Amino acid sequence: MDIFGIVGAGIMGNDLAIFFAESGYRVLLNDIDPYRLDTARGKIHDRLSSYERRGRLDADRMADLESRVEFAESLDEFSRADIVIECVTEDLEIKKRVFAELDETCRPGVVLASNTSSKSITAIAAATRRPESVIGLHFMNPVRAMRLVEIICGLATTRETFETVKQIVKKAGKEYVESRDYPGFIANRILMPMINEAIFALYEGAGTVEAIDKVMKLGMNQPMGPLELADMVGLDIVLAILDELYRGFGDTKYRPCPLLKKYVAAGYLGKKSGRGFYTY
Repeated sequence: MDIFGIVGAGIMGNDLAIFFAESGYRVLLNDIDPYRLDTARGKIHDRLSSYERRGRLDADRMADLESRVEFAESLDEFSRADIVIECVTEDLEIKKRVFAELDETCRPGVVLASNTSSKSITAIAAATRRPESVIGLHFMNPVRAMRLVEIICGLATTRETFETVKQIVKKAGKEYVESRDYPGFIANRILMPMINEAIFALYEGAGTVEAIDKVMKLGMNQPMGPLELADMVGLDIVLAILDELYRGFGDTKYRPCPLLKKYVAAGYLGKKSGRGFYTY
């Protein structure tokens, strides 16, 4: 398997492009927005340059990795891909449109994976004529540092498809867990309510942003505080996942905090916008 197609040149798409290039694949990176795709080219170059400066790779290795990443302006180019992973926004209808187009473009038997952190793999697969080849492949952010990948089978996903992606994950040096196709899977079903509760604690005046994060870092030995983590993930993404959990389970324990909704409405999305619970 030589060519790994990635749809979506945002933070995760760029991370995965570098990661799979390092894992020995050639990569096709696509985005519907030509500006974002062009920006991705510069960001990937800058990231690899920083690795070179820090001694993680030499100039020859950097040149090799850059040569492995191609930038595809159209999904028509994915007819060459041997496996595809989708990294577009957490919107089910958008994902379904992407998968329907990939179904038309990609060869029969090519696995179509989604990096969704909360959406139904079964629903995404239903937009294709190959639901048996559709699977969830949820990499954690940042991809290089996080050891775990969630693999999620939809209702029709075959064990052959599961085995294919399992071998890809293992070849890339990651650990995996198989999660059931429920809202939020395992990771975000546990993580997002914790982040939401931290936001409620701030909303209700239980402590400052710094105090809440310090309690979890020093008191619970977590590497990042929940509010700092929310800023890194993106407050809009946190809200979208909580909405999916609330809608999917109908349980008020997943109800998003009003303060989170207010921040997202104001455009305070975390690191990517320069302001969230912290200012960057």
